[in-house]
Amino acid sequence: MQQNNTKELKLAVLIDADNVPYSNVKGMMEEIAKFGTPTTKRIYADWTRPNANGWKAVLLEHAITPVQQYSYTTGKNSSDSALIIDAMDLLYTGKVDGFCIVSSDSDFTRLAIRLRESGMKVIGIGEQKTPASLIAACDRFIYLEVLDGAIKKKKPKAPPVSTEPENKENKKIAPKVAAPKTPEKPAQKPLNKIDEPTIELIESTIEDIGDDDGWAFLGDVGNLIVRKKPEFDPRNYGFAKLTPMLKSLTDILEIDERESDKKNIKHVYVRLRFS
Repeated sequence: MQQNNTKELKLAVLIDADNVPYSNVKGMMEEIAKFGTPTTKRIYADWTRPNANGWKAVLLEHAITPVQQYSYTTGKNSSDSALIIDAMDLLYTGKVDGFCIVSSDSDFTRLAIRLRESGMKVIGIGEQKTPASLIAACDRFIYLEVLDGAIKKKKPKAPPVSTEPENKENKKIAPKVAAPKTPEKPAQKPLNKIDEPTIELIESTIEDIGDDDGWAFLGDVGNLIVRKKPEFDPRNYGFAKLTPMLKSLTDILEIDERESDKKNIKHVYVRLRFS
């Protein structure tokens, strides 16, 4: 039976290696951990091919089981059928609460639909080129591009060593060292701009669940937006969270941070700014 608390979901992670670079795996597994515990982790590919090199260390680090699938036909992704068969086997065991399908291949659209029909939570992860059909078939879809290795902070350079000569009294003059600047956190390059359709999505969602005064709880707003548009993610627009994203739209939105029963915890509400 599917659990209500997503943090306790037992997830089957099934990865199509033909569609995912191994450099993405670390960030991908960290993202999946936000939704539940990956109890099954399998990756499908023809591991006899030369381009499979580089995967071994990554799979060992994350305890992912490689599944060998020979390429019987040139130019055809042979991993699809093996992944689909395993997904259905796992579904009927009843030992998982949801699936994470990692691929950008539209061939998995019907599988995602079938799993959701059986009450499974389906999380999709793939590149931005993923067809809309697969995205819409998932409860949540996350672009690999926003997980592709967190941007490394630049370390402050060491202060330059003084080359000034000694003074006449043969004493060294203490070099003037400027205090190292604190490196600014680099802004993530957004995949998308906050365009008119995105603004309309936010506005309509707030209107759908707002109270008599138009205020809507931010958590409920975020949940409903994702149900309407599974690929919605503030990171796609260069924001780490939904709150700063909506705060950037102060020309159309009002934000109200209210005190809660818990210390240092505030509930954020949002409503449309009345003209």
